[in-house]
Amino acid sequence: MFSGHIFLVISFLNILRCVHVSACDFNCPDKPVLTPSRLVVKYGDPTSATCVACQKDCLPLEESVIDMEASVGNTAGNGITFTWTVNHMNEWDLTPKCFYTTTKNDEQCCTSLTVTVYQPPENVSIRLNHIGPLTEGAEVTLQCSVLNVAPAENLTVTFYRGQTPLGHMTTNNSAKKPVSETFSLSYNTSKEDNGAEFWCEAKLELGAEGPQPPLVVKSDSLTTTVYCLNSVEADPCVKMMSPAY
Repeated sequence: MFSGHIFLVISFLNILRCVHVSACDFNCPDKPVLTPSRLVVKYGDPTSATCVACQKDCLPLEESVIDMEASVGNTAGNGITFTWTVNHMNEWDLTPKCFYTTTKNDEQCCTSLTVTVYQPPENVSIRLNHIGPLTEGAEVTLQCSVLNVAPAENLTVTFYRGQTPLGHMTTNNSAKKPVSETFSLSYNTSKEDNGAEFWCEAKLELGAEGPQPPLVVKSDSLTTTVYCLNSVEADPCVKMMSPAY
């Protein structure tokens, strides 16, 4: 009879281990603690996190199931401590969970891990969108193209004339996977812009847990030639001859 009770308890615990996390209580008083609490990892890189399941509510261990659930990687446990490891991060959107379930009330106490998977831009380029010769006073559009970056919502693009910033831009694109984005800035030329260098940079700001300083990829410089009518000798622009009638 006694051996039958032991068999039933072990079988019940084994069944619980096969059940995916559902109906999690994320507000239980003695919830699992994950280290780090937020994880930032480059796509393709290794990573890991550690979970301490509880201080007392998941004890004794023989009356609880403790585990981590994740769509990638492996977990290993030692008492109330579990470690999740990934050799090569190959998913863009995942939320690992650490949990325990007790045989007393069959309720799961959970903590989720916020994971940000990033990829620096493959390339950043700038172009000037304008038809015909560039003259003083013309309204032009500077376009900065950022190729294959993730997550785009953490991206800030800055346009520069020389070392002077002209404006900052972001995107509302919430895609987790890499995307390509083009940012546009209107600009009115002056004769002083002749020979000026315009460029842009893409900065991926991932918080304190991300790379420090933040990742920055710069474009090549674009040198402008500005033409002007009725110029005098001292003007920095290129003189454009008025058509003869």
